[in-house]
Amino acid sequence: MKKTLASLLILSLMVMPLASCNKAGGGTGDSSAATTQTSASEEPSAPSSDTSSTETQQPGNKWADADPAEILSKLTLEQKAAQMVQPDIKKMNPDKMEQNDYGSILSIFDKWPQDDQNTWIKRIRDYQLKALSSEAGIPYIYGQDSVHGLYGVNGSIVYPHNINAGAANDPELMYEYGKAVASDMKHVGTIFNFGPCVAAAQDPRWGRTYESMSSDLGRMTALAEQFIKGQLDEGVIVCPKHFFADGYCEFGSGEGDFLIDRGDAKLTEDQINEQLQSYKRFIDAGSQTIMITHSSVNGVKMHENGDLIMRLKNELGFKGFIISDWESIHKCSGATLYDQVVNSVNSGIDMLMEPNDYEKCRQYIVEAVNKGDITQERVDDAVLRILTVKKNAGVFADPMLENTNPSYDFASDHGKEIARKLAAESLVPIKTGKNITIKPGMKVFVAGPAADDTGVMCGGWTMLWQGSSDEQNGSKWIMNGSTILSALNQQAQAKGFTVVTDPSEIDSCDMVLLCIGEVPYAEWYGDTEDLSITGSCALPGNQEAIEFAKKSGKPTTTLLVCGRNVIINDYIDNWDSCIMCYLPGSEGGNGICDVLTGDAEFKGTLPMPYYSSVDQIGTDKCWHDVGWSAAQ
Repeated sequence: MKKTLASLLILSLMVMPLASCNKAGGGTGDSSAATTQTSASEEPSAPSSDTSSTETQQPGNKWADADPAEILSKLTLEQKAAQMVQPDIKKMNPDKMEQNDYGSILSIFDKWPQDDQNTWIKRIRDYQLKALSSEAGIPYIYGQDSVHGLYGVNGSIVYPHNINAGAANDPELMYEYGKAVASDMKHVGTIFNFGPCVAAAQDPRWGRTYESMSSDLGRMTALAEQFIKGQLDEGVIVCPKHFFADGYCEFGSGEGDFLIDRGDAKLTEDQINEQLQSYKRFIDAGSQTIMITHSSVNGVKMHENGDLIMRLKNELGFKGFIISDWESIHKCSGATLYDQVVNSVNSGIDMLMEPNDYEKCRQYIVEAVNKGDITQERVDDAVLRILTVKKNAGVFADPMLENTNPSYDFASDHGKEIARKLAAESLVPIKTGKNITIKPGMKVFVAGPAADDTGVMCGGWTMLWQGSSDEQNGSKWIMNGSTILSALNQQAQAKGFTVVTDPSEIDSCDMVLLCIGEVPYAEWYGDTEDLSITGSCALPGNQEAIEFAKKSGKPTTTLLVCGRNVIINDYIDNWDSCIMCYLPGSEGGNGICDVLTGDAEFKGTLPMPYYSSVDQIGTDKCWHDVGWSAAQ
């Protein structure tokens, strides 16, 4: 149906229902972000969220003063095997923890809104009581993807994504960022962080490009190292991921029908050695755990690539434990899950992230030792590593996390300042011309589907795996989030400019601020063939908003809210200025407004090459290279 001009203008200011990116076969088009609201009562056999029951009599902590080797010597094979698996909390009630005392738990509940800080710490302590009450009595650690702030915690700060961190390229700020996130982790009890992601995306068609700080190993390594140090100084457990060659998979090699995600990286020995040096720095910084990638290197799935995994331990001197990714051993060779457990453990993986088959895997480890397929020495090495990480992190001394002493309040003003500054520093001018900033006295028409949507600002891995838009959710996805429009409205009077959204007033405006971007996505849901700002992963309404801005005849400054450098060749000649904002998070609107109004300078540079066409990818040609900015 053709729209009238007026209705088109109004719709361009709204976030329309999101369309999933094109998915090559593997995607059904039904993103997990599209969830309905559920209540805590739907959690499978989870403890009550009634915080009045937190003062439960604690069982004795029999290992508080023991060293890891002593603890190991007292455990049965069955108890050791339990330390080597990590169930999904949705699939394991507290009684199972008391029965088997698993080494770790992970994940969130598939609902919105998510639980708040108090509910989370209560839940984690309830499970810990069960672990301490078990025969083994070993405290567990809760793992979570705090990759840009806390994951799945209502009221938390959503920091800019890694691609923003790479654009800002501010190591000192990265340290503070890591420390602030770790402080919030301690408030909640999720002290085992599956991060930082240390991918170095080489092909922006990959759906995890925004999880990469840079395509340049040097830039990525320096920033990740500082984030790790900030986290460690706050006293949490870090897990650089994903080992190995994350971001180097070739287009068309994706697992199953995926375009690129979980595919195969073809590396020379020199490239392998270069990337190992990045992990050497992460290990030397104090990283306690490392996660394996879903993908393959030179045709071998990394979850069974013992040659590379053991180089971490034997060559780089890694003393921590190595964890698999979500059910990834199931994609390895082996006719049965038993075979896959044997292969992965013998390849050097110490803990299996098995959300559903955790108990089967525990039993298979025991069976394999009894059959001689896994040696007792291999199990003892894995468990000693796990126990040592827990001991050094203070988990045996303070299993209920009552004396962690976070440096900042939960979701503190300090953390919000860091998030806002990181967002501002990450903005990269792609074209500088008229109205790159807003001046006093100006009337600014704000348009486009990315103008007023907290979910779009934050992208994937926000509250839920795929994230969501406000429009898709039916209300604000991030209740405490700022948008471009809301931040401009807050600053308009003080800065002396006027914000206009009524199409009937467009003729009186001095400029159009065109806000367009990508839908939220994660992993293979973001794989794309075209990379266009009006292509498969574009926000609905981008094309119409672009056409409206052009027809208005007004000077136009375009803000791109995207998880990668999207192709804009067909449109940029019609824009006076263009700024890449990437995915700036819940303080992103404020950070963008700071730069647009002159309170902060343009500091960001490209963390990855900007291509003018997909044909340039994989060649030595690009539109603009790493480190470039139109403001330079």
